[in-house]
Amino acid sequence: MDLSNLALFKLINRKMDWHTQRQEVLAQNIANADTPQYRPNDLKPFTFRDALSDSRRMKPASTDPAHLSGTVAQGGLAKEQRVRNPYETAPDGNAVVLEEQVMKVSQNNMDYQTITNLYRKQVAMLKQAIGRGGM
Repeated sequence: MDLSNLALFKLINRKMDWHTQRQEVLAQNIANADTPQYRPNDLKPFTFRDALSDSRRMKPASTDPAHLSGTVAQGGLAKEQRVRNPYETAPDGNAVVLEEQVMKVSQNNMDYQTITNLYRKQVAMLKQAIGRGGM
């Protein structure tokens, strides 16, 4: 059984990929903590609403002229992230605050563990449903 074809697992995989990419960005921020004029970066927050927006925009296919046309969601749901100006900048122009970056890494790690546990629970439920709950 290929779990990647199920919609829930696709979303979970996208969320896990987002956390992996965010970890790389945060690690790059920490690695450049002493680079002059470096500004820290971050990813746009991941929301399941934005992840599902692609499927809501698809227009239903009509196989018969008598079928109803359906409805299509209007406009994008994604909003721009407001970037906060750093409250601390070094004399060389570096705006990386190590404490802030470490807190983001820690939060990212906890969120990744949460989504990993959700993935495990979903797999366990599927195994239970097909009768292989203990294996």
